[in-house]
Amino acid sequence: MEMLLLDARTQTLVEDYVPQGEILEGLVTFFSVFADATRLRILSALAITELCVTDLSRVLQINQTTVSHQLRFLKNIGIVRSSRIGKVIFYSLSNDTVNDILLKGVEFLGY
Repeated sequence: MEMLLLDARTQTLVEDYVPQGEILEGLVTFFSVFADATRLRILSALAITELCVTDLSRVLQINQTTVSHQLRFLKNIGIVRSSRIGKVIFYSLSNDTVNDILLKGVEFLGY
């Protein structure tokens, strides 16, 4: 016979709190953003100011094709937004949450 260490209320809370389905998939996608050094560098730059692909590529010393590819990914999941001024497209963070998470990560690491 298996002995449960949790009471029924606690077990229910855990079962209700642990994400499943669409929420779990969304969280996995969201947090995967932070598992790529190139994306972290792009997001950090965009936390300072909006930038175009050319400027991001130049200041971060990353190939323009790579920057464009990563920005497309970030835009598709809603972390980055774009605005056009003439022929130039500028990218920025969609809100401050991503920057807050980056700063919390730095704080957690003790830097």
